[in-house]
Amino acid sequence: MLSRLQGLYREAEAAAEGYKATEVALKAGQDEERRLSAELAKARTALGAEKAAAGRVARAQYQGVGGFSPYARMLLTGDPQAAQDQRRLAAREGARRAGVLARLTRTERRADLLATAARKSLDARQTLTAQRMRNKQQVDLKLKQVERVLASLTPDQLTRLGTREAANTATAQRELLESGRLAATPRTPTAAGGAALTYATEQIGKPYVWGAEGPGAFDCSGLTSQAWAHAGRAIPRTSQEQWAQLPKVPLDELRPGDLVVYFPTATHVALYVGDGKVIQAPRPGAKVKVSPIAANPLLGAVRPDPGAAPLAEFTAPSLPEGEAGGDTGYSATEAPATSAK
Repeated sequence: MLSRLQGLYREAEAAAEGYKATEVALKAGQDEERRLSAELAKARTALGAEKAAAGRVARAQYQGVGGFSPYARMLLTGDPQAAQDQRRLAAREGARRAGVLARLTRTERRADLLATAARKSLDARQTLTAQRMRNKQQVDLKLKQVERVLASLTPDQLTRLGTREAANTATAQRELLESGRLAATPRTPTAAGGAALTYATEQIGKPYVWGAEGPGAFDCSGLTSQAWAHAGRAIPRTSQEQWAQLPKVPLDELRPGDLVVYFPTATHVALYVGDGKVIQAPRPGAKVKVSPIAANPLLGAVRPDPGAAPLAEFTAPSLPEGEAGGDTGYSATEAPATSAK
């Protein structure tokens, strides 16, 4: 039963990360669509102006402005100097007309390219909107399954599930520490890492709500992205993009503020505190809390500010004692929270 519940939570979180990824892509697509629409409007205005100029040239050519054309006047004049002047005028007029036609051609081509790009951007936005809806439906489905499972259990069974989960976490943490994969010597954070850690600490006790990024509730990557945003450094919104885009760091080189990523598909993330602990927004029905780093299967760690130097000294923010900010786990009496969207 514990494995089943954990699996449902993982599937819900994976769908939630997919939802957030499409949200980010959709916003970028909307920005691009607005940019293309503005550019297309300008191109169409310019095209109208070039067409008007080309029309004036065509009318002047048809009507023969000034009686004879410059070419005819050049041939009929008996004055060699006047003929040279007429030749220069004819060349200048030809170049002007050729320039008008060239600009018209370029402007038409640009308008066509922009119109094609705008149509593609609209199609992509519609595809992303549909994908976002599918992700949301998947999250809702998994969370309803969790609710049904929890509702079918007795208080004693819920307590036993929580006890088993705590025991499993303790075993995983002990094995990790004994393996030597974590450095025994404490490290100090960078200035930004310390600020991110301070922000995350201040959020302990706030509820997990998928899709939320504060200030009243968070999901896992909402907490980590906001912590680093408040430290002055923008990082990707989702745990999968944080894992994909931020520089990797070995576990034995972790320093406070680094991000610890979990599960093979990078669907969960927490912020490293030091001393083998992380701050995380665990799952629906839980609160932001301090956990052992091995509370979930580790994938690796990333560092948002790899080039920054650690502080010479750092006083870590005080963490709550006992059950403050703790996760009520599977003994929660209320159903998991739904989306913040």
